[in-house]
Amino acid sequence: MPENNTPLTEYGWNATLSNTFTTLAPPDSAPGRVLRVDRGRCDVAVAEGTVRALTGSDPLCTGDWVTVAEIRDSREPEMHTVTSILPRSSSIVRSSASGKSEGQTLAANVDTVVIATASDGDVDLGRIERLLALTWESGATPVVALTKSDAAQYISDTLAEVSAIAPGATVLAVSAETNEGMDVLDAVLDGTVAILGPSGAGKSTLANALLAETTGNNRLETGRVRAGDGKGRHTTVTRELIPFSGGRTLIDTPGLRGVGMWNAAEGIDKAFPEIEELIAECRFSDCAHNSEPGCAVLSALGRGDIDERRLASYRKLQRENAWNAARSDARLQAERTREIKVISRQLKSHYRGRDL
Repeated sequence: MPENNTPLTEYGWNATLSNTFTTLAPPDSAPGRVLRVDRGRCDVAVAEGTVRALTGSDPLCTGDWVTVAEIRDSREPEMHTVTSILPRSSSIVRSSASGKSEGQTLAANVDTVVIATASDGDVDLGRIERLLALTWESGATPVVALTKSDAAQYISDTLAEVSAIAPGATVLAVSAETNEGMDVLDAVLDGTVAILGPSGAGKSTLANALLAETTGNNRLETGRVRAGDGKGRHTTVTRELIPFSGGRTLIDTPGLRGVGMWNAAEGIDKAFPEIEELIAECRFSDCAHNSEPGCAVLSALGRGDIDERRLASYRKLQRENAWNAARSDARLQAERTREIKVISRQLKSHYRGRDL
């Protein structure tokens, strides 16, 4: 078992994980944490350092706690394989970018999610709400970082606007260039921290500023945004787990073009608490909040108590989540049907053989 002050403890190894490992680990395996995954292989931090391992049959992602075993007959020296994945305390999941009816896990065992949004241009409130729902659903704590505040013209107004649509989340204006707000951001980050946002939001620059205390230099590549539309190119192409000050770890992620909802009903509720409170007051329990009599949501909208844009955003995320859930149910039903047909054919073949 790993002792204190080993490379693995830098990535969050603790007594709780040790007990889980002792209970669930296969024989002749050691604990580790996945640092990055690429093409069927991964880098895993273990007590002795970092090893290269085959990912095994179950889907892995950066941040996973795993068990690994050495492949003794491998052609490659010191090659390992992942033998199991320990239970996740949290996971950030979106609908698959490939369009398949399944979820894609972006990171696992994350405690804090920094939602990075560039404040020197048009701030997409709908995207922030979407990422907040994703974060709340994961079980992590969201922090909204309005980056590039030194270049923003109306940062106070933007800060107030974003704070209004992010109840329960910390919202900060920060600049990695001038260090404005960076001390406050650093103070609210805990455990494993993932930075999410679109390309050009300044995620890698923000990560470098946080890592500077530990590494003393820039660890991650950064790139300029296009002058025409403010969009950036993907300088981060993989998710990588990196230790930084205070016993914490950091995951910088590639820019997200799309963030689809996946089994995120609870996360959506937490992202729109004022609407959920109103829904409880509707006359009918199955109120669709369109034209039904006694709808508390529509009444609040008419009084100006809730914003029309925010209600539209809520409805959009709810529809999307329901649609993806239906697709998933259809896929699972199809898989069960195929399994039943296979078993049926096997039984028929078995009994035909007995009749002969």
